[in-house]
Amino acid sequence: MSAVELTPPEAARWAARAGLVLPAERHAAVAAVADHIHGVVAVLRELDFEDVPPAAAYHAAYRAGEELHDAAV
Repeated sequence: MSAVELTPPEAARWAARAGLVLPAERHAAVAAVADHIHGVVAVLRELDFEDVPPAAAYHAAYRAGEELHDAAV
């Protein structure tokens, strides 16, 4: 998670900027959910996917009815 969490007033400002009407009683809940999502995304960004082929490689093999073989022995 970021060092500075999203505050309820900031959540309201970002919602307004996106053209969304956010009732005052929801500001804190939206800020908490946004902070949680930010934390999850931060963890995902740390994962190493260097050796994982793009999803299109799996989709093409599945559509062709063949198994995807790895060259590793």
